[in-house]
Amino acid sequence: MSSYMLSAHIGEKDAGRKIRYYVRSEMKISYRQYCAMKACDGLRVNGEPVHANYLLREGDIVTATLPEGGGNKEVLPENLPVNIVYGDDDLLIVDKDAPLACQCTPKQPTGTLENRLAWLYRAQGDFVFRPVNRLDRGTSGLMAVARHAHAYQLLQSQLHTPNFVREYLAVVEGELAGEGCVDLPIAKEDAATVRRVIDLDHGKPAMTHYRAISSGNGRTLVRLRLETGRTHQIRVHMAALGHPVAGDFLYGHELAELPGRFALHSAAIELDQPLTGARISIESPLPDEMRILLQ
Repeated sequence: MSSYMLSAHIGEKDAGRKIRYYVRSEMKISYRQYCAMKACDGLRVNGEPVHANYLLREGDIVTATLPEGGGNKEVLPENLPVNIVYGDDDLLIVDKDAPLACQCTPKQPTGTLENRLAWLYRAQGDFVFRPVNRLDRGTSGLMAVARHAHAYQLLQSQLHTPNFVREYLAVVEGELAGEGCVDLPIAKEDAATVRRVIDLDHGKPAMTHYRAISSGNGRTLVRLRLETGRTHQIRVHMAALGHPVAGDFLYGHELAELPGRFALHSAAIELDQPLTGARISIESPLPDEMRILLQ
């Protein structure tokens, strides 16, 4: 089993605090991670295991070794390209192609972004794929992937807050002008389908802001920002406005010009680096196959 280690040097202001409170608040270790770490003597001060009530002293070096776990499935590595536009020890931001599924399943064990990243990081052994925001196979663009469990937990806590900004570009059918907000709850249509529907009584809250940018060829280029992250949210909301995403076989009409995909692109991500707090802002341009739909 692999592990991830954090360390901290105790200053005057934290002297006298119990270590269990320090690692939870200052090192941002979740309760679940804390329990797993304690079970394997992963919490140490100056190299020695300590109990949860240890009182910190100025000058102490605290190390927290978090067990990572190897996941519960076998992933076949595939030597195919991955467009990584940002990477550090904690986080990757990938510009995903479409059509490309994010995660392998029993029905699709190969041909996914997970398989490609498993090849790229095969040297680390028990690679675990931790996507923070997922994209449909038919959606291209930016998505964040955590490098380890601690980063994943911290990024997940940002995901549906103003700190984690996601903006999309979509080519929608018809002429749409101005800007607005779609605030309509979304529910699964039924157990037998992946389709989602607007359901005012039983749906989960969903909010999408949109702004028309340009139009042509009977279609409109729209920039969208999500406040929530429901499955198929943009696709359902645009269809509800009467302007389905071009090429969307599920909520509109398939297009021969977009084989296997539809005209939706994750164009911008802005978030805080999970360990340092540094602000990261990445943009991805509109793909050519979407641009030509407006010409």
